[in-house]
Amino acid sequence: MPSDSATVWQIGDIVVHRIDELVLPPETGAWLLPGATPGLVAEVPWLQPSFATPDGTLRAAVHTFALEIGGLRVLVDTGVGNGKTRANAAWHQLDTPYLQRLEAAGFPPGSVDYVINTHLHADHVGWNTRRSEDGSWVPTFPRARYLTARAEYAYWSGADMEESRRQMFRDSVDPVREHGLLDLVDVTAPGTEVVPGLTLVPAPGHTPGQSAVALHSRGESALITGDCVHHPVQLAHPELCSSVDIDPEEAVRTRRRLLDEAARTNALVLGSHFAAPTGGLVRPGAGGAGEGAYRLVTEG
Repeated sequence: MPSDSATVWQIGDIVVHRIDELVLPPETGAWLLPGATPGLVAEVPWLQPSFATPDGTLRAAVHTFALEIGGLRVLVDTGVGNGKTRANAAWHQLDTPYLQRLEAAGFPPGSVDYVINTHLHADHVGWNTRRSEDGSWVPTFPRARYLTARAEYAYWSGADMEESRRQMFRDSVDPVREHGLLDLVDVTAPGTEVVPGLTLVPAPGHTPGQSAVALHSRGESALITGDCVHHPVQLAHPELCSSVDIDPEEAVRTRRRLLDEAARTNALVLGSHFAAPTGGLVRPGAGGAGEGAYRLVTEG
């Protein structure tokens, strides 16, 4: 875990804070991206030392991006959450100082205007809610509007979900809807602007209604990936898919489209699971062995 839990970027007039929740255990990468074998990872030299170890183990993390934009406070994804019953041992019954980190960055829960869930997976919605004194789950950000794509919510509403996913909906999604705070957004190509300077971009594949988040201000731009890119190794090898992608072929098409656009527009890419330093610019691979399609040039 970085000693400074909130790294900050400036995109024109938009300020982006990274609010750390947890570093994922080393075995996560092999489970999440089974095609990213140690040998393949070790052949991509620019992944070391930030994004991979010398033996090819991937580094990954869970964090929120907290935005100051046009006088509003906006959160993009809310991590795993504390005290949640989860099938994944790394996420089960967490007790982290996430809310203290958020408040230290200037985002006390009562100040948040919008929460964007790029998609409805357990590591992106957990801090939507927290335990109340009576033990029920209540919205963590009581005056915020919670936004997710209508297509995303519709898919899961009609899906035959396993019990672990139903549990996640019961404790982290349903209470937001029951308190009247959930807004479903029609996210259409090339994107839907939800506040000035912030556009939800269709990013299907990992889930059917996933959105990426595009930021634009004063001629500068950034892209928050959601899970269309889990790890920088997927810049070098966009064909690598996650073990939990619902439509892998669509996920590859989405990833290539968004990376091509980020490279063309010189957008800062902020990875929703990228280990520190988390943000960088997409550049073509150098063409040498292991360089792959793209590389991430990190700031600083």
